[in-house]
Amino acid sequence: MTDWSDRTVTKRELIQRIADDLDQKKVIVRDVLQRFLDEIASELARGSRIEFREFGVFDVRERGHRRGQNPQTLTPVPVPPRRVVRFKPGSALRDLVGASSAQPVEQRPAPAPQPQAPAKPEAKVTPRPAPPQPPPTTPGSPF
Repeated sequence: MTDWSDRTVTKRELIQRIADDLDQKKVIVRDVLQRFLDEIASELARGSRIEFREFGVFDVRERGHRRGQNPQTLTPVPVPPRRVVRFKPGSALRDLVGASSAQPVEQRPAPAPQPQAPAKPEAKVTPRPAPPQPPPTTPGSPF
């Protein structure tokens, strides 16, 4: 099985592919793609849920206040509540990604092997406390 996790596709590459496929100028494709991304970001900032059927759903969740830990000093640190973006893949995307682990959609060159780093001695692992349970949701609340 091939590990594609080292492969990063940039916005520039996507624009080039789409422009070539549609026989359009890159500047037009870039403007449309950027407008699309800006609209998604604006709607998420407003707290909206964005659904692309069979592809997936973007929504914003409220993460509650919790206690973190400074990894160097192991001192407890308060972490304030914040809003985070969540993506839940749809059925078509799950099927495509799940199937692509067995058969890539298109044949891509394998990434160059990375040199192995020398083995590090095992560090002492401090068990983490159980994460706090999220507050119960209120009917009609966006969170």
